[in-house]
Amino acid sequence: MANKSFEKFMKPEMKGAKKKEAIRQEKRKAKAEARAAGEEARRKKWEQQRGINTDERNERTDNRKDFRKENSRYKSKDSRGNNQPSRNTFQKTNSKASQNFSTQEKDKNIKSETSNQQTEVDVMPLNKFISHSGVCGRREAAAFIKQGLVTVNGDTIFEPGFKVRGNEDVKFKGKRIFIQRNLVYILLNKPKDFITTAKDPQGRKTVIDLIKNATPERVYPVGRLDRNTTGVLLMTNDGELAQKLTHPSFQIKKIYEVKLDKPLVKQDFEAITNGINLEDGFIKADSVAYADAKDKSLVGIEIHSGRNRIVRRLFEHLGYDVKNLDRVLFANLTKKNVERGHWRFLNEKEIRLLKYMNQSFAKKK
Repeated sequence: MANKSFEKFMKPEMKGAKKKEAIRQEKRKAKAEARAAGEEARRKKWEQQRGINTDERNERTDNRKDFRKENSRYKSKDSRGNNQPSRNTFQKTNSKASQNFSTQEKDKNIKSETSNQQTEVDVMPLNKFISHSGVCGRREAAAFIKQGLVTVNGDTIFEPGFKVRGNEDVKFKGKRIFIQRNLVYILLNKPKDFITTAKDPQGRKTVIDLIKNATPERVYPVGRLDRNTTGVLLMTNDGELAQKLTHPSFQIKKIYEVKLDKPLVKQDFEAITNGINLEDGFIKADSVAYADAKDKSLVGIEIHSGRNRIVRRLFEHLGYDVKNLDRVLFANLTKKNVERGHWRFLNEKEIRLLKYMNQSFAKKK
């Protein structure tokens, strides 16, 4: 009885859905605080690199706040009931305004310069700027930044999320880079014996050699195909689109035609459908089918994973040797009417479908 009389003063213990929701809210709050702390640290670092005195900036902000507060005290209403400053307002605040006049003018100049810069290019992370300049994809750009290969206004930057406005002197390996304005999209039907990279230190043939006369813009391949893998390969200088098409979260559909050294038996067919544990984790094909009813060594496989050599490793794990591997579809792109070793530009409809991530070529969840 004694305990019941104090129950109304005790905090009831949450259970079930309420308890889970409370835990979620705590996690969100912790993430928000960590994000805010990171933004503040990056802002301070940005100001320090550009020689901005934080104390002076805070003092100017306080002066502006005091000036607005002083003005608000002397507001009166006109005959229509609208707020208007009285005649005494300017007399009482004249001395304060004269002291802050120069500071306000400086602030206006700073704001106008900032607005002009932002109209040129919106503020963006450094790795995004590099990808939009046509050097490489966003993830590769982040790796280059961490290696110290990128400088901004002469300072070496090691943080991929470092904010830039586009008017800075950004250099990659000592060469200044600029954002690409003319976006190019090329579909290549890749042949064998070509490396999917912009340059090869060993001097081997690359896919860039196949399209060197296609455009003066610097383009790069989206994703990778093995040297002996053929088929659909997208080339572009659109870094944002390339990042979306290669990121695992978008689960872009890919279909391969696989020629094996022997027929695929039913047991292994079901194993690929149900999923297999490889050395780097579990992998499951979206669908598998025999491409030719009379030849069961010719298999079609649909998969969304972008792991390295995933299709070859999947069949090699089951004891098969892949003789030929041809990618027949990537996103909504096929090699129809494009001969091996040839290329074509994407049409407007294809580009629109890619940019808006049409669900017809993404993995169904």
